[in-house]
Amino acid sequence: MAAVGVLTLELRLEHSHSLKDKRHVVEGLKARLRGKFNVAVAEIDYQDLWQRAAVAVVTVSSDHAHAEKVLRSVEDEAASLLGGELAGATVEWLA
Repeated sequence: MAAVGVLTLELRLEHSHSLKDKRHVVEGLKARLRGKFNVAVAEIDYQDLWQRAAVAVVTVSSDHAHAEKVLRSVEDEAASLLGGELAGATVEWLA
C-alpha cells in the first residue's frame, strides 16, 4: 500500500515588509524543494499576512520508510535555507 506523507512547515518571516517580500521567500523555498526532492509543494495558509506562511510538502511512496526519509530531508533543507524563520514542522500520514 502507498504511503502518503504531508510535511507542514510554519514560517515566521520577521524581515518581510510586504506581500512581495514574503512571496519572494516562499516561491524560492517552493522551487528549491520541488527541484531537489521531486515533491509537491504549496502555500496553504496565511496568504494575506506579510510575516507568516504555511507550506505543505507532499510525497507518495510504496515504502513508508522511504517517504519518511524524503520528508525529513525536506525538513532539514528548509531549516538550512530558512534558519530561524522556520517556526515549526509537523508530519501527517494519510495512508
